[in-house]
Amino acid sequence: MPVKVSVIVPVYNPGIYIEDCISSLRRQSLPPEEYEAIFVDDGSTDGTPALLGRLAAEDPRMRVIHQENSGWSGKPRNVGIASARGEFVMFVDNDDYLGDEALERMYAYGVANGADVVVGKMAGKNRGVPVELFRRNHPRATVENAPLIDSLTPHKMFRRAFLDEIGLRFPEGRRRLEDHVFVTEAYLRAANVSVLGDYVCYYHVRRDDASNAGFQRFDPVGYFTNLREALDVVERYTGPGPVRDRLFRRWLRVEMVERLRARRLLGLPEDYRQELFVEIHKVVVERFGPAVAAGLQPTQQVVASLTAADRYDDVVAFAEWEAGIAATATPAGVEWEGGSLRLGFTAEYASAGTPMTFPAGAVRAPLADTPKNVEEAVAWVGAETAARFTEATVDLLLRERSSSAQYFQPVEFTRETVAVDGGEQVRLVLRATASVDPRVLPGDGVWDAVVRVKLGGWTKECRLGPAPHATRPEPYAGVAAGRAVLPYWTEPHGDLSLDVAVRGRRLGLGQVRRPDVTVSGARLRARIPLHAADGTPVRLRFSSAGRTLCAPGTLTAEPRRPGSRLEATLPSGLPRGVWRVALGLDPDAAEPLFSGLPFALRAGRGGVLVVRVPRPGTGQKLLRRARRMLGVARARVAPLIKGRR
Repeated sequence: MPVKVSVIVPVYNPGIYIEDCISSLRRQSLPPEEYEAIFVDDGSTDGTPALLGRLAAEDPRMRVIHQENSGWSGKPRNVGIASARGEFVMFVDNDDYLGDEALERMYAYGVANGADVVVGKMAGKNRGVPVELFRRNHPRATVENAPLIDSLTPHKMFRRAFLDEIGLRFPEGRRRLEDHVFVTEAYLRAANVSVLGDYVCYYHVRRDDASNAGFQRFDPVGYFTNLREALDVVERYTGPGPVRDRLFRRWLRVEMVERLRARRLLGLPEDYRQELFVEIHKVVVERFGPAVAAGLQPTQQVVASLTAADRYDDVVAFAEWEAGIAATATPAGVEWEGGSLRLGFTAEYASAGTPMTFPAGAVRAPLADTPKNVEEAVAWVGAETAARFTEATVDLLLRERSSSAQYFQPVEFTRETVAVDGGEQVRLVLRATASVDPRVLPGDGVWDAVVRVKLGGWTKECRLGPAPHATRPEPYAGVAAGRAVLPYWTEPHGDLSLDVAVRGRRLGLGQVRRPDVTVSGARLRARIPLHAADGTPVRLRFSSAGRTLCAPGTLTAEPRRPGSRLEATLPSGLPRGVWRVALGLDPDAAEPLFSGLPFALRAGRGGVLVVRVPRPGTGQKLLRRARRMLGVARARVAPLIKGRR
């Protein structure tokens, strides 16, 4: 069969960090004969060449090309393109990895939309990735209708024929930003670009030792020389005007202004700061007209203006003022409603831990001239931020703790000004309610609630919390799509997280009291501390002396009280004995997981009674312990026996 996708992986001394990459390529849901992986070893000096040789020998999907070191990733990617047999090529770095369905989903989405370029949703593990671009799917994206220009890394899928038709390849040699040059031209010349935002396709990883090539300190002269090449591409394929200015603004904002702000600047050695500033100043003066900076947010405009005026000391002073500013989000309520969890909170900015205030009645005024000093710059930013408060936004994202995959949740919010200092100053407060439907979360695990606030040139994130113990709402677990979901406050910080598919004691079933359980004839009813939509199906398991019986049940929301009502019909003719009861929340599962309930049923001639769960005697405890030890021993011995055979 023809190969649909060729994955190209440039490799140089990745050590153990290549293991996740290889594993993810082997797990792809695309049929094995429909994709290949081409590892281009760029003169590695560690054990990687031997590892790749063994990999290629045992897996026909994996191919290896060895070459002398070229200095950077451009040439290895070009060599991979030349060797690729796929309809599309996908670029993956050797220390990153793919989602299990990435190739299948991206290929299908690209074909369905006639795309030359397919951009898959990214998750950053200890590093930043674009967020707004992946808020939703964009089947037909352009640099004008979507923030494509925010994503210039090469980790995308490109139609091979498109690359050949326009003769597009990566710049080679020891250099920086070769991906900016390549991706920018692809965006501007593609017939269509499709953005897949509803599945995490690419996991962008920062190594534990931060030894990724992109995290190494660069030579400012060489870096900004290479950056000018990306600007040249924009000038080659766009005319003067708003589109070119918007594209240029991306490099001014991300590669220049943001490097000169707050802790990012202050954390650099003084001599390197100055060297960086000198080169950024040159590019700003040479390449960007007034309209480019005018489209930035207020704080960014100030930095750009001070940089263009060659005012290094004021840039540092402004960074010191900004360094103390952070977003805060205070929980106001956590409650289940229907099948969703409603989260109330307020968000605003604080400086040195104190809510920021801004001038009341401020009106917008352009930054006509460079501020005379930092005090004037701060005053203008404050007034402009207040005047633009109608543009402020707040979002809630759920971020899976182990993978960093994140998803926007529906949010409704209002903007409120709170008068202080006799009405001359105001706090700018965003009051929000988010609706979280656990059924759409793509995986089990712990999901952290993260609030994202955009206001006045700051886009900052913070955890939803802390919630003080005295005013902290006490959430309880709910059932959604066969999974128990527990909202809880982390310790010691008091931030909100969701434990999806929680089991055991954390589920809270131990709170069920015997008076909450009744048996009438063959009908069992119990109040349990789990929220559920009316008619939620469950399964009950009854166990006694090695015998097991099951029966279907339902959960119904309790009016005007937390929790739900469990109802089930007991198995017909329940034999005499004491029966332990366990609850399974996914009745359709082939092997449902059960959690024990803190009561038992005693069946006899007089009917069925609710009793305490019998405690195991000494003999039963010893027998259980012996069985556990025997199981451990068997697990240890089995590999030895198998090896001798």
